[in-house]
Amino acid sequence: MTEQKRILIAVMITSFIGPFMGSSVNIAVPAMAEDFNMMPDELTWAVTAFFIGSAATLLPFGRLADIKGRRRIYLQGLACICATTLVCAVVQNFLAFIFVRFLQGLSMSMIFGTSMALLVSCCGAENRGKTIGLSAACVYSGVSLGPFIGGFITDYLGWRMIFWLTGIALLINFFLIFKVKTDWYGAKDKKFDYIGSIIYLVMIVLFLYGLSDWTIHEFVHYMPFIAFILFLLFIYEQKKVASPLVDLSIFRNTVFTMSNIAALIHYSATFALGFVLSLYLQLVRGMDAFTAGGFLLIQPFIMTIVSPKAGALSDKFSSRLIASLGMGMMMIGLFAFSFFDKDTSFYLIGINLAFIGLGFGLFASPNNNAIMGAVEAKFYGVASSILAVMRLTGQAISMSLVTLLLSIFTAEAIESNYVDILLHSFKYIFILFGFLCIIALFASLMRGKENVKE
Repeated sequence: MTEQKRILIAVMITSFIGPFMGSSVNIAVPAMAEDFNMMPDELTWAVTAFFIGSAATLLPFGRLADIKGRRRIYLQGLACICATTLVCAVVQNFLAFIFVRFLQGLSMSMIFGTSMALLVSCCGAENRGKTIGLSAACVYSGVSLGPFIGGFITDYLGWRMIFWLTGIALLINFFLIFKVKTDWYGAKDKKFDYIGSIIYLVMIVLFLYGLSDWTIHEFVHYMPFIAFILFLLFIYEQKKVASPLVDLSIFRNTVFTMSNIAALIHYSATFALGFVLSLYLQLVRGMDAFTAGGFLLIQPFIMTIVSPKAGALSDKFSSRLIASLGMGMMMIGLFAFSFFDKDTSFYLIGINLAFIGLGFGLFASPNNNAIMGAVEAKFYGVASSILAVMRLTGQAISMSLVTLLLSIFTAEAIESNYVDILLHSFKYIFILFGFLCIIALFASLMRGKENVKE
């Protein structure tokens, strides 16, 4: 097996396992709460801790990969994620479990921050879009299959088996990539910016924790503002340091900057869609969890099919046009959901889900291809990390917006009118998401025309 195939297979596996583990843990939260003798809402930190750990170290590890070697950091990340995943399977104390989940997220950021750069480095520009599309298909497959496989494992083997099985799969992946000897660099022998990394880490933690806990504790309201001050300090420090964490000149490229902005707003508008529709199908329409989960498979199923084809198409034609078309379709689909009520046909809901899935598939791979194609090879590690930061931050914003709007609308609700108020809040959530897509569409169109690949 060639080194290129080993890397491709390894990245496909980790692209699947990352979202698979996340969606599997989501479905296992009630069982975990019972095991730890905790309330289910407290177990949300099992997800949040992983989330914050991943986002807070993405850029530092992306830069470190450019300096020390992308294969090297990816391999070390695999070793760390294997260890922390297996520890999650055996730890008995709740606080210890949350801490290990944070470390697991930190370890996974070594994968998130290097996998895209590793793919692009070894596969060549002529197949970049197709390869990125395959990676995206694996991500959507993980999201799709996580609730089903995770639910089955939780019901029949126990939730800890999710971590045992994923840990073993990651261990096999470690030995697969271990035999690759070639490494790729973007800034070999450059100094690592420790001060900038610390500022970035604290900034991201304060921002994401502040958003996640906004409606619970008043003191966290100040955290996003402190994070903004740290952001300004981070920009100042990056301009002054000789070897910055992020070379800010990369953002002078309009294609790169606007594509990342489009990605950030896109995830802010779409990530919580499954969560909101799950509540709608179960609480408003009376579906059981298994049936609702099966119904929601429509969107990621379409995304999985379309993403590789859209990525390959962006190798030949303008990513801007393909991605913007996809964003426009998502905008229409989200606005359409705001008109749905208690009696809306399930066929219409399914068609709209497929329509949004098609739009998502047309947007994601070409947009990622445009981002990675807009930078020089020496910036692949940082560009890959920035893209991952946009994704994770957008996901956090999406869930925070939903949490905030639900808390506002249901504050005065009583049991007799709870479902009606919930349905009313869904309409405004979808309208907000639709308007966010308008902004993302504008950013996508404003990116400028990239070089069309022959």
